[in-house]
Amino acid sequence: MGLSATSTARHGALSPSRKNNSARSSISPKPTHAILSIKPVYAEAIFDGRKRFEFRRNIFRENISVVIVYMSSPVMKVVGEFSVECIITDDVEALWCQTEAHAGIERDAFMDYFTGRDVGHAIKIGNVKRYDQPRNLQEAYGVRPPQSFLYLKGSSPWD
Repeated sequence: MGLSATSTARHGALSPSRKNNSARSSISPKPTHAILSIKPVYAEAIFDGRKRFEFRRNIFRENISVVIVYMSSPVMKVVGEFSVECIITDDVEALWCQTEAHAGIERDAFMDYFTGRDVGHAIKIGNVKRYDQPRNLQEAYGVRPPQSFLYLKGSSPWD
């Protein structure tokens, strides 16, 4: 994968210590995809359109455009993906007010999830694609299921 003009320009502006950090090197493209572990009840709600926001206590540091959905136990398969429209970060009460109509989760469960947190994050779900055949995460990506999420360098093998 070639370097974009933007990444080249940023690389030139980096401090010498950052230039030598292989994890941040412009030779290695920044991830655009992330795998999220999502409980089956919420993953199903995403794919049938009842849930238009995916809530997280911690959010990406990279600019993620596509989320690969790993449906957690008992399914334990990669079942599809969705594009990221935007990410809303706000205090928990304000976040609920902004998302409740399409949260796909009851208020009590939402508040329980964010217990002990002042700020929460909502990934606004764009286009959704359910794969024809669920895939094994290890076989498809060579990774183990993430606790929350993990970055992928590149795109899904089903593009």
